Amino acid sequence: MFEPHVGRVFQNRFSTQYRCYSVSMLAGPNDRSDVEKGGKIIMPPSALDQLSRLNITYPMLFKLTNKNSDRMTHCGVLEFVADEGICYLPHWMMQNLLLEEGGLVQVESVNLMVATYSKFQPQSPDFLDITNPKAVLENALRNFACLTTGDVIAINYNEKIYELRVMETKPDKAVSIIECDMNAFTGSGNRLDGKKKGIEPSPAALDPSDIKRGIPNYDFKMGRITFIRNSRQQPRKTETDDTISNFIAFSGEGQSLRKKGRKP
Repeated sequence: MFEPHVGRVFQNRFSTQYRCYSVSMLAGPNDRSDVEKGGKIIMPPSALDQLSRLNITYPMLFKLTNKNSDRMTHCGVLEFVADEGICYLPHWMMQNLLLEEGGLVQVESVNLMVATYSKFQPQSPDFLDITNPKAVLENALRNFACLTTGDVIAINYNEKIYELRVMETKPDKAVSIIECDMNAFTGSGNRLDGKKKGIEPSPAALDPSDIKRGIPNYDFKMGRITFIRNSRQQPRKTETDDTISNFIAFSGEGQSLRKKGRKP
């Protein structure tokens, strides 16, 4: 992250300074939260005009440098719709560069080698609780154009932000990951309770004595459906049961406090 000469700069390179802002500051009716989910920036239309005049190699990749802190990273470009003199960066990228809203960033076009290997370190144990963290990471990296060793990138999964530090990249400290066959290693961690992460306990084996089999219908004939109802043996009646069955509640007669036929 602090290497000053990572990547090969073009002979006719694009190099300029912009005021940078986070994507949340981007004006317009459309929600651009998609920019926060990757490693690409939004630049002004004049940048596209200038880049088209240069001998560039696609995809367009850039080195971003904060000269005040000597921090640098690499990125791709998503669109050229920003206001002139301004570029919009994902929030995690501004944090890596130690940039405040409206700070100056140097943008230079570069050519990076294609990645063959990368290693990540989750910054929170919550990421290891995902059932398949490697698949989640590989899917999230589709929104990135390149990786820089030392960066802490942010990915979105199930409406939650996970941060991962780029520990190592090969064959260089900054690499392109567009259309590449890269071996991404996320490592593994252990829980304090000793349980494995994302692994469900295997069910216990059934004992043969626990398996109950039905009684076959030896009278079965093809083309005929027989409904068999379970018949339960009726319990034997006792003298007590007959007494209870003959009992009728509230069978007596009531008495009125007034005699019938007498007028008040």
